Amino acid sequence: MSDRTLAGQFFDAAVGLLQRVRDEEAGPIAAAGTLLADTVAAGGRLFAFGAGHSSLAAQDVVYRAGGLALMNLLAVPGTVGVDVVPATLGSALERVDGLAAAVLDSSPVRTGDALVIVSLSGRNALPVEMAMKARALGVKVVGVTSVAYAAETGSRHSSGTFLKDHCDIVLDSKITVGDAELTLDTVPAPFAPASTVVTTALLQAVMATAAGALADRGLEPPLLRSGNVDGGHEWNGRVFDEYADRIFYRR
Repeated sequence: MSDRTLAGQFFDAAVGLLQRVRDEEAGPIAAAGTLLADTVAAGGRLFAFGAGHSSLAAQDVVYRAGGLALMNLLAVPGTVGVDVVPATLGSALERVDGLAAAVLDSSPVRTGDALVIVSLSGRNALPVEMAMKARALGVKVVGVTSVAYAAETGSRHSSGTFLKDHCDIVLDSKITVGDAELTLDTVPAPFAPASTVVTTALLQAVMATAAGALADRGLEPPLLRSGNVDGGHEWNGRVFDEYADRIFYRR
């Protein structure tokens, strides 16, 4: 596709961002994958959280063919997606103090687990408090965010901090503030967001690293297979049975 088309420009922008995170975040990706492998090997559970469109990347690693069966979605009612009406309610809930603590207190998350928190801006109260509270519980936290927001915007949490300030490992998505890759003289606002593409790829790179790290230790990674291939359901049933105490999306 020609670079002169808007579609081509978007693909070029997305590919460029993917190349940046591949090269510049190689160390944190490896560290995050190792952290998840350590957690699995030690008998811990894995969780992922994201609010609004950041939830899309979190959901993509849960109950996923080719993914780790132990990854569970930590859902906060009203913030998981745009199914809540009005959709703006989800954005409002991200700014509510104390919500993260209430969610974690009523969740199965415990000491020794690992939690991946996805928040593009990392500035709202919900992801910041989620990370703070999780670490206080003895949970390892991997944050996936755009570090640029901390330099160009203000925190919406009373501490004045961002998600990146409360993580054991930070993965920088490199997304520009505003999450829009294209501009046009005839269009009054920037457009074409790429955060979902990049963040999803980042997390899948972490999952791949974790699976390889487990295999390197002589441990079979608890992977799921597609239910649309022969033997897939039987394979998954065995994994579900073996790890029943660490999988919560089937209960």
